[in-house]
Amino acid sequence: MKNQPNASVQKHEPKDLPSALADVPKLINGRKPAVFLDYDGCLSPIVKNPDKAIMTEEMRGTLRRLADVCRVAVVSGRDRANVEKLVQLDNLYYAGSHGFDISGPNNMHTEPGGAKAAIPALEKANKTLDERLKDVEGVLVERKRYAIAVHYRNVPDEKVPYVLQVTEDVIGQHPELKKGPGKKIMELKPNLDWHKGKAVLWLMEELGLNQPDTLPLYIGDDITDEDAFATLQRRGIGVMVGEHDEQTAAEYRLEDVEEVQAFLEALTQAIKNQKHA
Repeated sequence: MKNQPNASVQKHEPKDLPSALADVPKLINGRKPAVFLDYDGCLSPIVKNPDKAIMTEEMRGTLRRLADVCRVAVVSGRDRANVEKLVQLDNLYYAGSHGFDISGPNNMHTEPGGAKAAIPALEKANKTLDERLKDVEGVLVERKRYAIAVHYRNVPDEKVPYVLQVTEDVIGQHPELKKGPGKKIMELKPNLDWHKGKAVLWLMEELGLNQPDTLPLYIGDDITDEDAFATLQRRGIGVMVGEHDEQTAAEYRLEDVEEVQAFLEALTQAIKNQKHA
């Protein structure tokens, strides 16, 4: 696939984007969708404690019905095993750790991107962060397989600059790692040219979806989803959920998790209608 993100990526103000719900059949325009979407903020609302981000049974049913008519992948910054446990559907594909760890039906499991080499640096950085941030109220240092997430959503405002500075310092001590920003999170990730967009491209190639009649749809709410929006511009469709402070490479918008579910239901019906047309 040759549509890598580049300087010609078009950016939009989130508030100016049209709703993806307006006319779903026209949106897919006779093509076969392949759906890629984030977990937090898309399938479950953002919550203060990431362990409490539980998807509803209704959303699970929606996803199951969609996966019966097209390929569906959850692409998350969470560990793959964690997001699999939250979703609990075996007919989906899962790309965890921003795409460094991928699994799916028929015993698919691979770790593209070369992140294993960064594990020793992640171990050392995790120990340093635990030590230096242990007395900060509300901070959560979450160790993942291929990342460390420093959550500061619950940190008092006056302490946030200290948390960010410590995290920056630790990243600077390990050239194997790089910074990954998010919503009230700073992540330490392997310093490699790999992200959610490249994971989507890898899955499309692996699953034989790199075809003119396939329409990749990516639904995300976070800054980390911008790589996927940019990657799919002019090839597929990016749908932002909610908004963030920066311009976006997405072309459509949904307001919240409830609208995501309504869109996925409408998409399932549109695909069924196409098959019977």
